[in-house]
Amino acid sequence: MGTPPSAVATLVERTSRYTTIVALPDGLKTEQVTPHLTRNRLNIPPQLRRTLTWNCGREIAEQQAITAETRMPIYLCKPRSPWQRGTNENTNRLLRQYLPKGVDLRTFDQTNLDAIAHELNHCPQDPRLPHSGRGLR
Repeated sequence: MGTPPSAVATLVERTSRYTTIVALPDGLKTEQVTPHLTRNRLNIPPQLRRTLTWNCGREIAEQQAITAETRMPIYLCKPRSPWQRGTNENTNRLLRQYLPKGVDLRTFDQTNLDAIAHELNHCPQDPRLPHSGRGLR
């Protein structure tokens, strides 16, 4: 979340840490999130989009429509249980280097967000340390 109503969605594959950042220029209501999430999910390689785990926000209320379009089951975390999405929470922390709190995220278009995700996805890592170097400038 940025300054209301600006927001982005982050999609992170758990084992490879492949990251996609989805612009949500219209806000966080379910009818605004569903088309952006569906469109961006279909651009991810099929082997990386087997399931989606989401927090229990109202923005994912149309989960059945997303599942029908993408053929990807959606699991919902228990309320107030961010550890059930640990990889995503860690990635969100790294993204604060690029998207600081309090900024209007509507100033970042999808091209900008794709460039940030590309940097995160192609940053050299020490294979002994699961998150070393990711997102560091």
